[in-house]
Amino acid sequence: MVDLVGQHAKIQSELDEAMRRVQETGAFVKGPEVAAFADELAEFTGAKHVIPCGNGTDALQIALMALNIGPGDEVITTGFTFISTVEVVALMGATPVLVDVHPDTFTIDPAQVQAAITPKTKAIVPVHLFGQMANMDALMDISEATGIPIIEDNAQAIGAAWCGQRHGQSGTFGLMGTTSFFPSKNLGCMGDGGAIVTSDDATAARCRQIANHGMAKQYHHEVVGINSRLDGLQAAILRVKLKHLRGYLQSRQAAAARYDALFENQTGVHIPVREPRSSHVFHQYTLKIEGGRRDALRQHLSEHGIPTGVYYPVPGHAQKAFSKFQYDQNAYPTSSELAATVLSLPMHTELDAKQQEYIASVLCNFVDEK
Repeated sequence: MVDLVGQHAKIQSELDEAMRRVQETGAFVKGPEVAAFADELAEFTGAKHVIPCGNGTDALQIALMALNIGPGDEVITTGFTFISTVEVVALMGATPVLVDVHPDTFTIDPAQVQAAITPKTKAIVPVHLFGQMANMDALMDISEATGIPIIEDNAQAIGAAWCGQRHGQSGTFGLMGTTSFFPSKNLGCMGDGGAIVTSDDATAARCRQIANHGMAKQYHHEVVGINSRLDGLQAAILRVKLKHLRGYLQSRQAAAARYDALFENQTGVHIPVREPRSSHVFHQYTLKIEGGRRDALRQHLSEHGIPTGVYYPVPGHAQKAFSKFQYDQNAYPTSSELAATVLSLPMHTELDAKQQEYIASVLCNFVDEK
Protein backbone atom coordinates (compact mmCIF):
# COMPACT_ATOMS: atom_id res chain seq x y z
CA MET A 1 0.00 0.00 0.00
CA VAL A 2 2.90 2.37 0.77
CA ASP A 3 6.51 2.16 -0.45
CA LEU A 4 8.44 4.11 2.17
CA VAL A 5 11.64 2.17 1.47
CA GLY A 6 11.64 3.37 -2.12
CA GLN A 7 10.73 6.91 -1.14
CA HIS A 8 13.48 7.14 1.48
CA ALA A 9 16.12 5.64 -0.81
CA LYS A 10 15.86 8.64 -3.12
CA ILE A 11 16.57 11.10 -0.29
CA GLN A 12 18.83 8.92 1.86
CA SER A 13 21.76 11.34 1.88
CA GLU A 14 19.50 14.18 3.02
CA LEU A 15 18.00 12.02 5.75
CA ASP A 16 21.44 10.91 6.92
CA GLU A 17 22.59 14.51 7.17
CA ALA A 18 19.46 15.53 9.06
CA MET A 19 19.81 12.75 11.61
CA ARG A 20 23.53 13.45 11.97
CA ARG A 21 22.74 17.05 12.94
CA VAL A 22 20.52 15.87 15.77
CA GLN A 23 23.06 13.32 17.00
CA GLU A 24 25.79 15.95 17.07
CA THR A 25 23.73 18.46 19.05
CA GLY A 26 22.14 15.91 21.37
CA ALA A 27 18.85 17.85 21.17
CA PHE A 28 16.57 14.83 21.01
CA VAL A 29 13.61 16.48 22.77
CA LYS A 30 12.48 19.93 21.60
CA GLY A 31 15.54 21.79 20.33
CA PRO A 32 16.39 23.65 17.12
CA GLU A 33 15.11 21.05 14.64
CA VAL A 34 11.63 21.09 16.17
CA ALA A 35 11.52 24.88 16.18
CA ALA A 36 12.76 25.07 12.58
CA PHE A 37 10.22 22.51 11.41
CA ALA A 38 7.40 24.44 13.07
CA ASP A 39 8.48 27.62 11.28
CA GLU A 40 8.82 25.87 7.92
CA LEU A 41 5.45 24.15 8.17
CA ALA A 42 3.83 27.45 9.13
CA GLU A 43 5.32 29.01 6.00
CA PHE A 44 4.13 26.06 3.89
CA THR A 45 0.55 26.26 5.15
CA GLY A 46 0.29 30.02 5.49
CA ALA A 47 -0.74 29.69 9.14
CA LYS A 48 0.82 31.88 11.81
CA HIS A 49 1.56 29.16 14.36
CA VAL A 50 2.43 25.46 14.31
CA ILE A 51 2.57 23.58 17.61
CA PRO A 52 4.30 20.21 17.12
CA CYS A 53 3.20 17.34 19.36
CA GLY A 54 3.50 13.60 19.80
CA ASN A 55 0.92 12.34 17.28
CA GLY A 56 -2.26 13.25 15.46
CA THR A 57 -4.55 11.97 18.21
CA ASP A 58 -2.76 14.16 20.76
CA ALA A 59 -3.19 17.09 18.39
CA LEU A 60 -6.96 16.59 18.40
CA GLN A 61 -7.06 16.19 22.17
CA ILE A 62 -4.96 19.30 22.77
CA ALA A 63 -7.27 21.27 20.46
CA LEU A 64 -10.32 20.17 22.44
CA MET A 65 -8.57 20.91 25.73
CA ALA A 66 -7.72 24.40 24.47
CA LEU A 67 -11.47 25.00 24.12
CA ASN A 68 -12.18 23.64 27.62
CA ILE A 69 -14.45 20.98 26.20
CA GLY A 70 -15.69 18.50 28.79
CA PRO A 71 -18.71 16.82 30.35
CA GLY A 72 -22.03 18.27 29.22
CA ASP A 73 -20.57 19.57 25.95
CA GLU A 74 -21.26 18.27 22.45
CA VAL A 75 -18.89 18.10 19.49
CA ILE A 76 -20.26 17.49 16.00
CA THR A 77 -18.18 15.25 13.76
CA THR A 78 -18.48 12.21 11.50
CA GLY A 79 -18.08 8.53 12.30
CA PHE A 80 -16.75 7.69 8.83
CA THR A 81 -13.16 8.30 9.83
CA PHE A 82 -10.39 6.75 11.89
CA ILE A 83 -11.57 6.24 15.46
CA SER A 84 -9.34 8.93 16.98
CA THR A 85 -11.60 11.75 15.72
CA VAL A 86 -14.49 10.47 17.80
CA GLU A 87 -12.36 8.90 20.52
CA VAL A 88 -10.83 12.15 21.75
CA VAL A 89 -14.27 13.70 22.24
CA ALA A 90 -15.29 10.78 24.43
CA LEU A 91 -11.97 10.96 26.30
CA MET A 92 -12.77 14.56 27.24
CA GLY A 93 -16.07 13.41 28.74
CA ALA A 94 -18.04 15.22 26.04
CA THR A 95 -20.62 13.73 23.68
CA PRO A 96 -19.61 13.04 20.07
CA VAL A 97 -22.61 14.02 17.94
CA LEU A 98 -22.18 12.06 14.72
CA VAL A 99 -23.66 13.09 11.39
CA ASP A 100 -23.52 11.35 8.05
CA VAL A 101 -21.21 12.08 5.13
CA HIS A 102 -21.85 13.19 1.57
CA PRO A 103 -22.19 10.17 -0.76
CA ASP A 104 -19.85 11.60 -3.39
CA THR A 105 -16.96 13.06 -1.41
CA PHE A 106 -17.30 10.93 1.78
CA THR A 107 -16.77 14.11 3.84
CA ILE A 108 -19.12 15.52 6.48
CA ASP A 109 -22.48 16.82 5.24
CA PRO A 110 -22.83 20.51 6.21
CA ALA A 111 -26.64 20.38 6.11
CA GLN A 112 -26.61 17.66 8.74
CA VAL A 113 -24.09 19.63 10.79
CA GLN A 114 -26.46 22.58 10.81
CA ALA A 115 -29.37 20.38 11.88
CA ALA A 116 -27.35 18.80 14.72
CA ILE A 117 -26.43 22.06 16.48
CA THR A 118 -27.82 22.54 19.99
CA PRO A 119 -27.02 24.96 22.82
CA LYS A 120 -24.52 22.33 24.03
CA THR A 121 -22.48 22.33 20.79
CA LYS A 122 -18.98 23.59 21.53
CA ALA A 123 -17.06 22.58 18.39
CA ILE A 124 -17.39 21.15 14.89
CA VAL A 125 -14.71 18.73 13.67
CA PRO A 126 -14.83 18.09 9.91
CA VAL A 127 -12.48 15.42 8.55
CA HIS A 128 -10.64 16.05 5.29
CA LEU A 129 -10.86 12.43 4.21
CA PHE A 130 -8.57 10.46 1.90
CA GLY A 131 -6.85 13.67 0.78
CA GLN A 132 -9.91 15.77 -0.08
CA MET A 133 -11.28 18.69 1.90
CA ALA A 134 -14.74 18.92 3.39
CA ASN A 135 -16.99 21.75 2.18
CA MET A 136 -15.28 24.61 3.99
CA ASP A 137 -17.44 27.32 2.45
CA ALA A 138 -20.60 25.86 3.98
CA LEU A 139 -18.92 24.86 7.25
CA MET A 140 -17.33 28.27 7.78
CA ASP A 141 -20.69 29.91 7.06
CA ILE A 142 -22.15 27.81 9.87
CA SER A 143 -19.25 28.61 12.20
CA GLU A 144 -19.42 32.35 11.57
CA ALA A 145 -23.20 32.45 11.99
CA THR A 146 -23.22 30.48 15.25
CA GLY A 147 -19.85 31.33 16.79
CA ILE A 148 -19.05 27.61 17.09
CA PRO A 149 -15.33 27.03 16.41
CA ILE A 150 -14.11 24.54 13.82
CA ILE A 151 -11.22 22.15 14.39
CA GLU A 152 -10.18 20.66 11.05
CA ASP A 153 -8.96 17.05 11.21
CA ASN A 154 -6.34 17.38 8.51
CA ALA A 155 -4.42 14.15 9.12
CA GLN A 156 -5.06 12.90 5.58
CA ALA A 157 -5.02 16.04 3.47
CA ILE A 158 -1.99 18.20 4.26
CA GLY A 159 -1.20 20.30 1.20
CA ALA A 160 -4.73 20.22 -0.20
CA ALA A 161 -6.23 23.59 -1.10
CA TRP A 162 -9.76 25.02 -1.13
CA CYS A 163 -10.70 27.44 -3.88
CA GLY A 164 -14.34 28.36 -3.40
CA GLN A 165 -15.80 31.51 -1.85
CA ARG A 166 -12.82 31.20 0.49
CA HIS A 167 -9.27 30.29 -0.44
CA GLY A 168 -6.55 28.59 1.54
CA GLN A 169 -4.84 25.39 2.56
CA SER A 170 -6.44 22.57 4.46
CA GLY A 171 -6.20 23.01 8.22
CA THR A 172 -6.10 26.81 8.07
CA PHE A 173 -9.79 27.75 7.85
CA GLY A 174 -11.03 26.87 11.30
CA LEU A 175 -9.76 28.13 14.63
CA MET A 176 -7.41 25.15 14.61
CA GLY A 177 -6.30 22.41 12.28
CA THR A 178 -4.69 19.19 13.42
CA THR A 179 -2.50 16.78 11.52
CA SER A 180 -0.58 13.52 11.86
CA PHE A 181 2.90 12.63 10.67
CA PHE A 182 2.40 8.87 10.95
CA PRO A 183 4.83 7.25 8.47
CA SER A 184 2.19 6.41 5.87
CA LYS A 185 0.80 9.95 5.73
CA ASN A 186 1.57 12.19 2.76
CA LEU A 187 4.04 14.01 5.03
CA GLY A 188 5.24 11.25 7.32
CA CYS A 189 8.11 10.83 9.73
CA MET A 190 9.83 7.61 10.86
CA GLY A 191 7.77 7.19 14.00
CA ASP A 192 4.90 9.16 15.46
CA GLY A 193 4.32 12.86 15.26
CA GLY A 194 1.60 15.47 14.95
CA ALA A 195 0.85 19.18 15.06
CA ILE A 196 -1.78 21.82 15.71
CA VAL A 197 -2.02 24.71 13.25
CA THR A 198 -3.63 28.06 14.10
CA SER A 199 -3.36 31.73 13.31
CA ASP A 200 -4.84 32.82 16.64
CA ASP A 201 -2.14 33.95 19.08
CA ALA A 202 -4.04 33.13 22.26
CA THR A 203 -5.05 29.70 21.00
CA ALA A 204 -1.48 28.92 19.99
CA ALA A 205 -0.17 29.92 23.43
CA ARG A 206 -2.77 27.76 25.14
CA CYS A 207 -1.99 24.74 22.94
CA ARG A 208 1.73 25.06 23.62
CA GLN A 209 1.05 25.25 27.33
CA ILE A 210 -1.26 22.22 27.33
CA ALA A 211 1.18 20.13 25.30
CA ASN A 212 3.92 20.88 27.85
CA HIS A 213 2.29 19.74 31.12
CA GLY A 214 0.31 22.98 31.37
CA MET A 215 3.47 25.02 31.98
CA ALA A 216 3.72 28.70 31.15
CA LYS A 217 7.24 28.70 32.62
CA GLN A 218 9.28 25.88 34.05
CA TYR A 219 7.69 24.17 37.06
CA HIS A 220 4.78 26.64 37.09
CA HIS A 221 1.68 24.70 35.96
CA GLU A 222 -1.27 27.01 35.38
CA VAL A 223 -3.57 24.43 33.78
CA VAL A 224 -3.77 20.66 33.63
CA GLY A 225 -1.91 19.58 30.50
CA ILE A 226 -0.36 16.54 28.92
CA ASN A 227 3.13 15.55 27.79
CA SER A 228 3.11 15.52 24.00
CA ARG A 229 6.28 16.32 22.10
CA LEU A 230 7.66 15.84 18.62
CA ASP A 231 11.21 14.61 19.06
CA GLY A 232 14.21 16.16 17.35
CA LEU A 233 14.98 13.23 15.05
CA GLN A 234 11.44 13.16 13.70
CA ALA A 235 11.46 16.92 13.20
CA ALA A 236 14.72 16.71 11.26
CA ILE A 237 13.28 13.98 9.04
CA LEU A 238 10.11 15.98 8.48
CA ARG A 239 12.13 19.05 7.50
CA VAL A 240 13.72 17.01 4.71
CA LYS A 241 10.45 15.53 3.51
CA LEU A 242 8.60 18.85 3.69
CA LYS A 243 10.97 20.14 1.00
CA HIS A 244 9.78 17.31 -1.25
CA LEU A 245 6.10 17.42 -0.31
CA ARG A 246 4.91 19.35 -3.36
CA GLY A 247 6.56 16.75 -5.58
CA TYR A 248 5.12 13.91 -3.52
CA LEU A 249 1.62 15.31 -3.91
CA GLN A 250 2.09 15.71 -7.66
CA SER A 251 3.20 12.06 -7.88
CA ARG A 252 0.08 10.94 -6.03
CA GLN A 253 -2.16 13.05 -8.25
CA ALA A 254 -0.49 11.65 -11.37
CA ALA A 255 -1.00 8.10 -10.08
CA ALA A 256 -4.65 8.87 -9.36
CA ALA A 257 -5.11 10.19 -12.89
CA ARG A 258 -3.64 6.94 -14.28
CA TYR A 259 -6.05 4.91 -12.16
CA ASP A 260 -8.93 7.07 -13.37
CA ALA A 261 -8.06 6.34 -16.98
CA LEU A 262 -7.69 2.61 -16.34
CA PHE A 263 -11.12 2.36 -14.69
CA GLU A 264 -12.89 4.96 -16.85
CA ASN A 265 -15.16 2.53 -18.68
CA GLN A 266 -15.30 -0.23 -16.09
CA THR A 267 -18.80 -1.14 -14.98
CA GLY A 268 -19.35 -2.00 -11.34
CA VAL A 269 -16.52 0.29 -10.17
CA HIS A 270 -16.83 3.93 -9.12
CA ILE A 271 -13.71 6.06 -9.11
CA PRO A 272 -13.24 8.85 -6.53
CA VAL A 273 -15.40 11.91 -7.06
CA ARG A 274 -13.49 15.20 -6.92
CA GLU A 275 -14.99 18.13 -5.07
CA PRO A 276 -14.41 20.84 -7.71
CA ARG A 277 -13.43 23.45 -5.10
CA SER A 278 -10.80 21.24 -3.44
CA SER A 279 -7.56 19.89 -4.77
CA HIS A 280 -7.23 16.19 -3.92
CA VAL A 281 -3.87 14.99 -2.61
CA PHE A 282 -4.83 11.29 -2.52
CA HIS A 283 -3.77 9.95 0.82
CA GLN A 284 -5.91 7.06 -0.40
CA TYR A 285 -7.31 6.14 -3.80
CA THR A 286 -10.68 4.69 -2.85
CA LEU A 287 -13.13 2.95 -5.16
CA LYS A 288 -16.72 1.94 -4.55
CA ILE A 289 -17.46 -1.63 -5.66
CA GLU A 290 -21.01 -2.51 -6.69
CA GLY A 291 -22.96 -5.71 -6.18
CA GLY A 292 -21.75 -6.77 -2.75
CA ARG A 293 -18.49 -8.04 -4.25
CA ARG A 294 -16.00 -5.87 -2.39
CA ASP A 295 -14.74 -8.53 0.00
CA ALA A 296 -14.46 -11.22 -2.69
CA LEU A 297 -12.60 -8.79 -4.92
CA ARG A 298 -10.26 -7.92 -2.08
CA GLN A 299 -9.48 -11.59 -1.56
CA HIS A 300 -8.89 -12.04 -5.29
CA LEU A 301 -6.47 -9.13 -5.40
CA SER A 302 -4.62 -10.48 -2.37
CA GLU A 303 -4.21 -13.85 -4.11
CA HIS A 304 -2.51 -11.97 -6.95
CA GLY A 305 -0.10 -10.13 -4.66
CA ILE A 306 -2.02 -6.85 -4.58
CA PRO A 307 -2.57 -5.25 -1.16
CA THR A 308 -5.72 -3.26 -0.48
CA GLY A 309 -7.32 -1.43 2.43
CA VAL A 310 -10.86 -0.95 3.69
CA TYR A 311 -11.20 2.46 5.34
CA TYR A 312 -13.44 2.14 7.33
CA PRO A 313 -15.30 -1.17 7.81
CA VAL A 314 -17.04 -0.17 11.06
CA PRO A 315 -18.15 3.49 11.27
CA GLY A 316 -18.15 5.27 14.61
CA HIS A 317 -21.89 4.92 15.17
CA ALA A 318 -21.50 1.12 15.09
CA GLN A 319 -18.40 0.84 17.27
CA LYS A 320 -18.86 -0.99 20.58
CA ALA A 321 -16.63 1.57 22.30
CA PHE A 322 -19.28 4.24 21.68
CA SER A 323 -22.36 2.16 22.48
CA LYS A 324 -23.19 4.29 25.51
CA PHE A 325 -24.08 7.17 23.18
CA GLN A 326 -26.91 5.05 21.75
CA TYR A 327 -26.61 6.15 18.15
CA ASP A 328 -29.53 5.40 15.88
CA GLN A 329 -28.04 2.73 13.63
CA ASN A 330 -30.38 3.75 10.80
CA ALA A 331 -29.37 7.42 10.85
CA TYR A 332 -26.16 6.98 8.85
CA PRO A 333 -27.12 5.28 5.59
CA THR A 334 -24.24 6.71 3.56
CA SER A 335 -21.57 5.79 6.12
CA SER A 336 -23.02 2.28 6.38
CA GLU A 337 -23.15 1.88 2.61
CA LEU A 338 -19.59 3.07 2.20
CA ALA A 339 -18.35 0.74 4.93
CA ALA A 340 -19.63 -2.16 2.82
CA THR A 341 -18.42 -0.96 -0.60
CA VAL A 342 -15.20 1.07 -0.38
CA LEU A 343 -11.85 -0.40 -1.38
CA SER A 344 -8.56 1.49 -1.35
CA LEU A 345 -5.83 0.53 -3.80
CA PRO A 346 -2.08 1.03 -3.42
CA MET A 347 -1.30 4.75 -3.51
CA HIS A 348 2.13 6.22 -2.89
CA THR A 349 4.89 8.32 -4.41
CA GLU A 350 6.71 5.35 -5.97
CA LEU A 351 3.73 3.85 -7.78
CA ASP A 352 4.41 3.49 -11.50
CA ALA A 353 2.25 2.91 -14.57
CA LYS A 354 3.26 -0.74 -14.98
CA GLN A 355 2.22 -1.58 -11.42
CA GLN A 356 -1.07 0.21 -11.87
CA GLU A 357 -1.80 -1.54 -15.16
CA TYR A 358 -1.32 -4.89 -13.44
CA ILE A 359 -3.59 -3.88 -10.53
CA ALA A 360 -6.29 -2.65 -12.91
CA SER A 361 -6.07 -5.73 -15.12
CA VAL A 362 -6.54 -8.14 -12.20
CA LEU A 363 -9.36 -6.04 -10.76
CA CYS A 364 -11.25 -5.53 -14.01
CA ASN A 365 -10.97 -9.17 -15.02
CA PHE A 366 -12.57 -10.21 -11.73
CA VAL A 367 -15.39 -7.67 -12.05
CA ASP A 368 -16.08 -8.64 -15.66
CA GLU A 369 -16.17 -12.38 -14.88
CA LYS A 370 -18.68 -12.14 -12.05
